[in-house]
Amino acid sequence: MTTGLGITIPLGAPLTEHTTLLPRLAAGGYRHFWSSETAAFDAFTPLAHAAAVLPDAHLGTAIAGVFTRGPALLAMSAAALAEAAPGRFSLGVGAASPAIVARWNGIPYERPVARVREAVTFLRAALSGEKLPNGFRLERPPTQPPPILVAALRPAMLRLAGELGDGAILNWLSTSDVERVVPLVHGAGPGRTIVARLFVCPTDNPSAVRAAARRLVTGYLTVPGYADFHRWLGRGGLLAPMWAAWEAGARRGAVDAVPERVLDELFVIGTPQECAAHVHRYVHSGVDVPVLSFLPLDPGRDEVTDALAVAAAFTRGSGG
Repeated sequence: MTTGLGITIPLGAPLTEHTTLLPRLAAGGYRHFWSSETAAFDAFTPLAHAAAVLPDAHLGTAIAGVFTRGPALLAMSAAALAEAAPGRFSLGVGAASPAIVARWNGIPYERPVARVREAVTFLRAALSGEKLPNGFRLERPPTQPPPILVAALRPAMLRLAGELGDGAILNWLSTSDVERVVPLVHGAGPGRTIVARLFVCPTDNPSAVRAAARRLVTGYLTVPGYADFHRWLGRGGLLAPMWAAWEAGARRGAVDAVPERVLDELFVIGTPQECAAHVHRYVHSGVDVPVLSFLPLDPGRDEVTDALAVAAAFTRGSGG
């Protein structure tokens, strides 16, 4: 996989407008376009659309869940995108969260590390055209099987990403956190790719953006998986007041308890130039593909204008 600057799609604009927006972003410096999958669109459809309008960009899922799709269906979806964008597609998979899997889809969320391990093993064989022990064989395996990356937080999944996968997809971490987790992925050997989704908020009003970011922190980092991740990273003391208020049902108190330091570590906030410099720090810490997710926390901003400004500043900062 080539390295370079990435962006999360779909954007806030309707998909019908992406036909013109995506080429503008590609011309402005974005080489990677990675989908997400929570409660808006699925991971594959926006990429199929992007493959038709971006002849040279790299595409990736971040992530497609291994609980909400069977392994054969995952293999077929990946094979279709690998054929639509030969040599330019990466399959990012992961366990997602209990809310997505169990509450929203009614599927038991059990043994996530084992489930990811089994899925990656299946996908590796299926995308290579092999017949699986259960009798499944892709009728149109891709000429160039896509790399498989694993969304990972804590050591077991990070090591799995390096041992069975072609790299890891990271989320909700600081530059210093990257320096801690990357060696676990590379422990299995060189050549693993590190992709990280970064939350970017260009603004001239950072205090207002930080207030909105606090609400995002309480929404995500109170989820058990992310809470355990940040305890492991050493933020247990910083976030303990927030968790205590949340458990007590004091939602407003939990928001107010998020330390300023945590916001500055986990979000990329500031002018486009400041944001670009922060993204460069992630790259220097070990991220190969920084995938920017532009959060609409400052309602007066235009997402595409900001994205192009950050990309231009990022390119200038790399000497390009």
